[in-house]
Amino acid sequence: MAFIFTGLLTAKSLVDFTMSGPTIQKEITDNFFNYGVYAVARLACWVFLLSSYLAGIGVFIYSCIISACNWRYRWLLALLSGIVSFIVIVLLQFSKHLLYSPSSIISSSLYRNSRLYPLWEQLSPTLLNLGPLLLLSALIVIIFFCLLKLIHHKKWRPLSYMGLNLAFFYPLFLSIGIQPNFETLKAPIQTHEKPNIIMIGSDTLRADRLGGFGYKRNLTPNIDALAKQGVQFSNFFVPIARTAPSLTSFLTGTWPHTHKIRDNYNSDEKVNLPVKTLPNILAESGYYSEAITDWAGADLGKIKFGFNKFSGPDDQWNLKYLMRQGPKDMRLFLTLFTQNEFGKTFLPELYYLAGIPLTKELETHAKQRISSLASLNQPFFLTLFTSTTHIPFGCEYPYYSLYTDPTYQGDSKFLMSGLSTPSEIIKKQGQSKDAFDLKQIIDLYDGCVRDFDDTVGEIVSHIKKIGLDKNTIIVIFSDHGIDLFEKQAWGQGNSVLGNDPSARIPLIIVHPSLPKNKRIDHTSRSVDLLPTLLDLIAITKPDTVEGVSLLPYLDANNEHNLNLEAYFETGVWLTPLAVLNSEHLKYPSALELLEVPNKETGTMAIKPQYINIDIEARDRMIRTDKWKLVYLPMKKGAIYWLFDNINDPNGEVDVSKKYPKAFAEMKQRLINWLKKDSARIWKNEHLIAAANP
Repeated sequence: MAFIFTGLLTAKSLVDFTMSGPTIQKEITDNFFNYGVYAVARLACWVFLLSSYLAGIGVFIYSCIISACNWRYRWLLALLSGIVSFIVIVLLQFSKHLLYSPSSIISSSLYRNSRLYPLWEQLSPTLLNLGPLLLLSALIVIIFFCLLKLIHHKKWRPLSYMGLNLAFFYPLFLSIGIQPNFETLKAPIQTHEKPNIIMIGSDTLRADRLGGFGYKRNLTPNIDALAKQGVQFSNFFVPIARTAPSLTSFLTGTWPHTHKIRDNYNSDEKVNLPVKTLPNILAESGYYSEAITDWAGADLGKIKFGFNKFSGPDDQWNLKYLMRQGPKDMRLFLTLFTQNEFGKTFLPELYYLAGIPLTKELETHAKQRISSLASLNQPFFLTLFTSTTHIPFGCEYPYYSLYTDPTYQGDSKFLMSGLSTPSEIIKKQGQSKDAFDLKQIIDLYDGCVRDFDDTVGEIVSHIKKIGLDKNTIIVIFSDHGIDLFEKQAWGQGNSVLGNDPSARIPLIIVHPSLPKNKRIDHTSRSVDLLPTLLDLIAITKPDTVEGVSLLPYLDANNEHNLNLEAYFETGVWLTPLAVLNSEHLKYPSALELLEVPNKETGTMAIKPQYINIDIEARDRMIRTDKWKLVYLPMKKGAIYWLFDNINDPNGEVDVSKKYPKAFAEMKQRLINWLKKDSARIWKNEHLIAAANP
């Protein structure tokens, strides 16, 4: 049965082949065809083993029944038992995923989402718990009577076979079934004076969703309660709204033109940073460092930050890694059984599949690690980074239905639709607001924010429970926000217009030594976090750090203004945006931009001929507490707009002519910052590659 099923599924998967990630067809056919065969064959083997196991449970039950009843063995009934067992278990797993994590199904489905709605409407936690419980109870009863019968008749050989079967099935049942939520509690015995640092972040978390910003929903009660115990920054900006460059600025205290990570597509050579990182600096003072993440934080492991331990996926922009995820139909079947320790160990490419947040798994893992690290006789630095609020906003039950319209029957019921293949994503990126169910998408996003907030609440509660809160700095952050058509565009860091929903992120710092319930509205930057943390733990910052310490803001009696200016540039567009001026500098879509320079490693990177135009074509902005200047590079020269942040926070009216002095000053500040890029020169209103960088 398993052989036939595997053959049919593999054949259908190849006919309907759809690979995750950017499909670089020429690269695959020219250089990775054999690897593609290996990748599909590998998954086919796992399909065969899993389906054999699922059918084997039915055959085992049938064997127990005929042994207990002393019936004659019939291979046709055994086969039928295997088929029934396979169908029942697959249906149960499918139903469980459809209710608790529908993104795990939608992300690998080739079929219309609406076909799943009738089944989903019948599901509930009670039903999904009752079904397996009844089946398990029946199985225990059957095994018990079979054992009694065999022992009574002293049939030792069948008993030994039965024992071997149980020894084989039980561990696998635990590994692919419902995972126990273990929580290890250890009283801290730390004797060091340096405080621990725990950073908790969520990819694509907008600052305006936190309490105090006047949002229509109370999404973050736990984070808001934590903010009252420390300092919250309301105007905190990242230099690029892309994960890799943003996290690198956080962990080095330098601007992207200094640390050289300016997009997510970084070659093997670029991951060796030219500057010191926070884990490196802390290690010199006796700190242990660790990072925990799901698919969205792969860069924490790919880029050489120097963590002592990294728990997360391999590079998400690696062609070999993406090919190992296989075609959708095979992925869909295997994903039903790999969101657990079994999958994490043997099929990590599917466990960390893009678009599937592992919020609760990461929460449990983080609490376990915090408990373990508490027993170390050295301070520790732990970074937890989740994909909870990342596109396509496919959070877990019940969060995806907390704020959405229960009568909604469109394709975005569980997550933002039309983002399951590279071509779909590129098409969506170029579409206008009218092509989206925007209300539903925003409601889904808000549910994701609430999901992350509950995770923060659980982790902070755990930190307090084991007594670590008295000597631990807690930081809440994000790598960037997201535009949701505030200025006719959506996505991460594609626009510099409006109130910067992509560039502005939340930042909260909590420690017993800091003032409580203090909000800082002055402009601050992600490059400033590293020197601030080093100041708090009395470690001298390296000369390479370009940020400044925000410690003056953390003084309860000091209302000092550091007069900082934030800089921001757009990231690599997946495709030129529909709202771009026809004269705006442009470059090809992501599928044309990428190549695999090292065929051995499979790492994707931007083709050399497009690197400079990518940097040159980026929109940029500089902002202070009062002013914001926007720069848009055109084929001839550039466009500049000046906005008054205080009187026009949404950037509706250009006041460059009204305030020429402020305009000239802000423009010069921006140009001075651009000139700090040692690999480029400022010429004719453009940042172009230097002849000899």
